[in-house]
Amino acid sequence: MGNVRWGILGCGRIASKFAADLSLVKDAELFAVASRSMANAQEFASHYPARFVYGNYAELASNPLVDIIYVATPHSHHHEHTLLCLQHNKAVLCEKAFAINARQAGEMIREAKSRKVFLMEALWTKFLPHYNRVKEMINYDELGQIRSILVNFGFKPVEPVPDRIYNPTLGGGTLLDIGIYNVFMALSFLGKPDEIDAWMSPSDTGVDAQCAITFRYKTGAIAQLFSTFQSNLQTEADISGDKGRIRLTSRFYEPSSTIEFYPGRVDSRQVIPADKEGGWGYQYEIRHVQECIRQGLTESPVMTLDDTLMMMEVLDEIRSKAGIIYPADK
Repeated sequence: MGNVRWGILGCGRIASKFAADLSLVKDAELFAVASRSMANAQEFASHYPARFVYGNYAELASNPLVDIIYVATPHSHHHEHTLLCLQHNKAVLCEKAFAINARQAGEMIREAKSRKVFLMEALWTKFLPHYNRVKEMINYDELGQIRSILVNFGFKPVEPVPDRIYNPTLGGGTLLDIGIYNVFMALSFLGKPDEIDAWMSPSDTGVDAQCAITFRYKTGAIAQLFSTFQSNLQTEADISGDKGRIRLTSRFYEPSSTIEFYPGRVDSRQVIPADKEGGWGYQYEIRHVQECIRQGLTESPVMTLDDTLMMMEVLDEIRSKAGIIYPADK
């Protein structure tokens, strides 16, 4: 197999970062891009050149030369656009949140499995060096038994506020936009909770402007997760065990975050090194996906479809407890 020929469906901000990082990956080729309008697609291609430029998504999905499509539209459209690609037997890397709810996610997964076509959720943090270094430390029992996880993620959107932030039709609110990272961290290191409580402060449109979540476990462990669009927070994560604590500094979900390890009291800080490359950090998941494609896999052994479905089921329960309802739920 020569270059892996990528298509990008949706030409927004995250697609730009992904396209930039494709250039850092050996044997990756940005082959085709598509937007809802030709003007948007051409503007994107002026910065990130591609052999094919489309003003609609169906033409991209129909291109027989494209190996895999990265779906980068708002999460309210992931279900529709992923199914479009899968029904053209195209491998898909779908941006998170994978879907609006578990029902949609299940349909996407069943379609991929029935066609034996590769599908993965693009939860890029799971492939970043600092995240995997933390996993390694926990596996080596450097923290002991995990007793608590505390995660905060918040910012005030800059005016003019993008429509997707508070629009319920687009899956707006903090939970599916930024709170998903908090949930991911808790599920990564404590697993699926035994009990979930959640509360939210509604915006004028009814979606969550703030969301507070508590996970409880039969082991006694507790995770407290908070997301907000009403104030600027440090955006840090603390993972604490009976032997030590890890603090992931500002932007804990990005490769810029630093690992601080506290094996004793609060004044015993150690900085733990982790590999850092240039770029935005999407190249790690791109490399993984290309390896899966080359091996003929239909799902990732790292970010499994079961992982994705479990995440969506947990998010559904959080929304049920907090009273966050989207039109797509009806």
